[in-house]
Amino acid sequence: MSVPQSLSVVIPARNEAAGLRRILPPLVGLLPDAEIIVVDDGSDDDTAAVCAEFPVRRLRHHYPLGNGAAIKAGARAATGEVIVFMDADGQHQPEDIPQLLAKFAQGYDMVVGARESGSHAGAHRAVANDLFSRFASWMVMQTVEDLTCGFRIVRADKFRKFLYLLPNGFSYPTTITMSFFRAGYSIAYVPIHTPRRIGTSHIRPLRDGVRFLLIIIKVGTLYSPQKLFLPVSAGFFLTGLAYYGYTFSTAGRFTNMSALMFISAILTFLIGIVSEQISALHYKGMDDGEGPH
Repeated sequence: MSVPQSLSVVIPARNEAAGLRRILPPLVGLLPDAEIIVVDDGSDDDTAAVCAEFPVRRLRHHYPLGNGAAIKAGARAATGEVIVFMDADGQHQPEDIPQLLAKFAQGYDMVVGARESGSHAGAHRAVANDLFSRFASWMVMQTVEDLTCGFRIVRADKFRKFLYLLPNGFSYPTTITMSFFRAGYSIAYVPIHTPRRIGTSHIRPLRDGVRFLLIIIKVGTLYSPQKLFLPVSAGFFLTGLAYYGYTFSTAGRFTNMSALMFISAILTFLIGIVSEQISALHYKGMDDGEGPH
């Protein structure tokens, strides 16, 4: 296995003592020279005691800030030029790291573990991930095999450029993937199988379902706003045109509803143009190495 000279592993953990007991022994054995950082996101179980048993660095949040906040804290603290992100619940297996590193060694900026069929905790999550990935593929005009998996290897300097964009919740994989695509960085995928997680998931279907719906909108506006606003604008325009045709043929007049549809189409189109310019500002300075402003 080709291991980068400077490698950090960041593991966000909230009440994942059981999972850490499973993954830390093989992880330490596999990467004895790597910096392993466990970000304890306000745990009230034995996470601290488990970390003390292994040569790992533990960062402590006094209260839960969220998975994304833990990822950002770990990325800021990591000293390696390359960072491996993985979960502490046992779904991301250390044994898969060598194949991700082998792919990464080919010169990619990010390598993501793409979960195979049957790897998701439930059918609803598999369907949701498939929908998100298809939507992202349409946005970037490239195949996105898994948009929401947090098991990935990245170049630390490029990842840190987008820390200010990452949310504190569970949607950091979506945001960072789209940010890398938008900035023109290379991404590759490696098939992995994830077993059922250890312990109870912190994701709440109703609350996080609404949150993920907002993520879809955020992904669109982050990468290419016009791909969202243009269809909506066209929908308003065609609806107004169809209604005008109907009212002209039946009553011989142009109605206020048609005018409203046409005005909405124009305003939506203009908002899309402005959003496109704002989106481009996030990536200003990428070519000269300064990072986004």
